[in-house]
Amino acid sequence: MGCNIAIDGPAGAGKSTIARRVAKELSFIYVDTGAMYRAVALYLLKKNVNGEDAAEISENCTGARVSIEYRDGEQIVMLNGENVNPSLRTEEVGNMASRSSANPKVREHLLLLQRNLASENDVVMDGRDIGTTILPDAEVKIYLTASAKTRAKRRYLELTEKGIACDLDEIEQDIIQRDERDMNREISPLRQAEDAVLVDSSEMTIDEVVEEILRIYREKVEA
Repeated sequence: MGCNIAIDGPAGAGKSTIARRVAKELSFIYVDTGAMYRAVALYLLKKNVNGEDAAEISENCTGARVSIEYRDGEQIVMLNGENVNPSLRTEEVGNMASRSSANPKVREHLLLLQRNLASENDVVMDGRDIGTTILPDAEVKIYLTASAKTRAKRRYLELTEKGIACDLDEIEQDIIQRDERDMNREISPLRQAEDAVLVDSSEMTIDEVVEEILRIYREKVEA
């Protein structure tokens, strides 16, 4: 039986970066559920599926075979046998993932793999509903957030450093709209679990957030 750390929170809060660091510090396996949903979203985009058509998403999503491999300590997301890591972080894929992840068939398609990983290994898993739905019995639950403006600035810097032209105000509005969809979707909406510890990273560095989560882990598990 593995020890599980669940990190939930809105888009752009830094969940993936923080979860990777925490997993490395503890020698746990990092499971990026968001990347798994993005892989399904990428598959749907390649199939030209309408993101507003729930029936079309349900009909097509099961064709996406998503798995996780580790190469030299790096998580590789495989979609139908292809490494799709380089394609998962575009705005188009992110928006499709926000829509398609609320689909019951999509969630059912990925849930078993995620729970099996957590039952057999010590894992840090991040997403939108890890502590509330996927791993409700996780030993440590974190709700990681930051203001929409802070998250937009982080995304803007990330994109501009890659040479991608973008608009800060548009990114902020996209984040606000994505939050609205995630918090109000019918299936497993984004919310803080009752027993999750709130960590607001708006005024914190990455190192400070990692250390705070490690402190919470030690307090809850190692005490």
